Amino acid sequence: MLMTLSPPTVDQYEKLASFYLGRHYDLAAGTLKDEVLMYDAKDLCTHAMCVGMTGSGKTGLCLALLEEAAIDGIPAICVDPKGDLGNLLLTFPSLRGEDFLPWVDPGEATRKGVTLETLAADTATRWREGLASWGQSPERIQRFRDSVDITVYTPGSNVGIALTVLRRFDAPPAELLDDADAMRERVTGAASGLLTLMGIDADPLLSPPHILIASIFDWCWRDGKDVTIADLVGLIQRPPIERVGVLDLDTFMPASDRGKLAMQLNNLLASPAFSTWLEGESLSIERLLHTADGKPRLSIVSIAHLSDRERMFFVTILLNELLAWMRTQSGTSSLRAMFYMDEVFGYFPPTAVPPSKPPMLALLKQARAFGLGITLATQNPVDLDYKGLANIGTWFLGRLQTERDKARVMDGLEGASIQSGAIFDRREVERMLSGLTGRVFLMNNVHDDGPSVFQSRWAMSYMAGPLARDQISRLMADRRERAKPDSREREHVEAETLSAAALMRPVVPAEIDEKFLRPSVAPDPRGKLIYRPSILGEGSLHYVRLSAGLDHWVDFRALLRCGNGIPADGWESSEMLAAGIEPLASPDDAFTFTELPNELRGAATFKRLAKQLVDYLYRHHSIQLYRCRAVGKVAPPGMSEGEARVYFSQALRELRDRETARIRDKFAVKAKSLDKKIRTAADRLDRERAALKEASVNSAITIGTSILGAFFGNKVGGRASASSKTTTAVRGATKAAEKKGDVDRAHAAIGQLQLDLEDLNTEIKIEIDAMVRRFDPHVIELEEMTIAPRKSDLKTKPLVLLWTPWQIDDQGMAEPLDDVVG
Repeated sequence: MLMTLSPPTVDQYEKLASFYLGRHYDLAAGTLKDEVLMYDAKDLCTHAMCVGMTGSGKTGLCLALLEEAAIDGIPAICVDPKGDLGNLLLTFPSLRGEDFLPWVDPGEATRKGVTLETLAADTATRWREGLASWGQSPERIQRFRDSVDITVYTPGSNVGIALTVLRRFDAPPAELLDDADAMRERVTGAASGLLTLMGIDADPLLSPPHILIASIFDWCWRDGKDVTIADLVGLIQRPPIERVGVLDLDTFMPASDRGKLAMQLNNLLASPAFSTWLEGESLSIERLLHTADGKPRLSIVSIAHLSDRERMFFVTILLNELLAWMRTQSGTSSLRAMFYMDEVFGYFPPTAVPPSKPPMLALLKQARAFGLGITLATQNPVDLDYKGLANIGTWFLGRLQTERDKARVMDGLEGASIQSGAIFDRREVERMLSGLTGRVFLMNNVHDDGPSVFQSRWAMSYMAGPLARDQISRLMADRRERAKPDSREREHVEAETLSAAALMRPVVPAEIDEKFLRPSVAPDPRGKLIYRPSILGEGSLHYVRLSAGLDHWVDFRALLRCGNGIPADGWESSEMLAAGIEPLASPDDAFTFTELPNELRGAATFKRLAKQLVDYLYRHHSIQLYRCRAVGKVAPPGMSEGEARVYFSQALRELRDRETARIRDKFAVKAKSLDKKIRTAADRLDRERAALKEASVNSAITIGTSILGAFFGNKVGGRASASSKTTTAVRGATKAAEKKGDVDRAHAAIGQLQLDLEDLNTEIKIEIDAMVRRFDPHVIELEEMTIAPRKSDLKTKPLVLLWTPWQIDDQGMAEPLDDVVG
């Protein structure tokens, strides 16, 4: 539809913590209104649902919502089952034809009888004009690109940035372990997701395989142990538990049945097609939300290439990880992060209970308290659990396909209204739904007085349609290169031949404890497995700084590799052993041993290394704390500078929201008082000059509402009828002044009110400017404090000789089979 109104200005839509989604729309006339539609970021804490059939404009609206969140510094995790969300990377501030050229459809060029270059130039022109018609400049596109890091992850594939959830199932944080309901959900979700990937449809309450695997996860996690897939194969055969319920283990599930289940899991692990599931970055919600330096991230998790059961497995694990992360966050009423799923069909059905449904329901019920906004989209509302959707506060409704779809949406809206205590006019909403056209949506927000109809704005991202695998690969090529981990040390072991002496387990000093590290990397079946010696140092460090409120203990585990003797720089070469890795008391029979360096054959060396460890820890294990004076807080110890910025940005955002509410309440009272005085003055003028009443009153009101509207948007302001009324009154008052003294005095009273309004405008601007400068989450000044451990409190345990797993390939190259760095 062609727009006939002037484009919105930056002052109209760039508001604090508000998202510019479009313009209000007159359904009866089929025309746009002048007023922009702004959506409060805080309202997204009570979640949103976007529903619309193909061609309704649903994808464009959701992209616009994600763009607005990114500009406001809100990170988001987006699950993309169709490939549409990769379009968020197709933003071109220069809006040149060559920018669009790689992404336009050759088939469209053929149908139109033009070259690709011509089609790209036409597309660039159309996008430039479309953005301009909605008041959006190339600078705003650049601002979007600068505000957020956008990455496409592809679990089970290296087309984008590979993402793995199968290296190990990490033990949940202490907050979740102490929550019985949350722990049960996490255990059930992990077991259900894994069995789904194995092709086993298991009932959590009745299936022995499900109950066994869930029991193993529960036992290991409560013991603080992470579980790898390789671990799980062995744990299924030899579980760490003796009874399940009231039955002994073998009665509950015989060893032969456990062996078959373990073999099925092992076959999955050994399958070449499964190898890509073990590659890439380990799943971390914090890494998906922020870069290492604290920049907000828009993480697009593309699952279009996966099978249905692989999708279900991954989404289940992701939702459970999101739940676990959420429960470690502080409560807040401000929007902290977003989770968006582009097509929720099949993951939240009305009657069935797939593994993804319990964590999704838990998020909808609980996430609002932690500032995590859940946004879901679908073309098939009839296939959703409308009772669960009653937890959603905002509905964006586009054109719907069937009457059944409309009925299901009505049920969800009614449930949400009951949940929030809002009034819901079912007949009026049904009437509005019937008149929707492309890109025109009905927004029902429980925080507003009633539903709004609007047309969505032009998305800054070029909507090229679902991206193919090669297109995703092209977009992520540079990021894949940067994301490659540094190559682990590969050593040539010409001197490290497996002689007969090397096959013998070396003799260790009697007073030295000896342990063995299990492999965390799957070995090559053709390689030779060996143990190489390392020294494990353990202890505790105490950090104290009264001025920062710091009294903090840190446990440490340092690993010093000694395969070729003790390094010349000693503990300077050590690595920190990651949490959750527990050495074994006995070796794996599949491994042989290298010889023990001579210097490690005597206890004196271990005593010397123990003393050096204390000195090394004191000199090299200071911690950095970050203070933000604007907030008046110090970030918790252990946070990097980037994490501290994320921590303080949320605190500043909360302060900004509270200050915004205070200013809004403060000036709303003053605005109402001025409005009342204007109406009183207008009545007086009406008595003196009935013919001039309309113009005099409307003049004053228009001035007031235009000033206040710049800050408050739709929240505060006079009525449109009063605004028109004031404009006419002020124009006519000057002519009346020459004829009658009473009119002069009435006009003077209104003039004084105008001065009062100007004073109010100045006061608002001063408070806004001061508040923005003080609480801007994008500009955070940090003070860094370096704190050394208290030497008198430094405690160490006796050193341990730790044998670490390695393999030697047929070329004589050795590489470690552990991933121990914390």
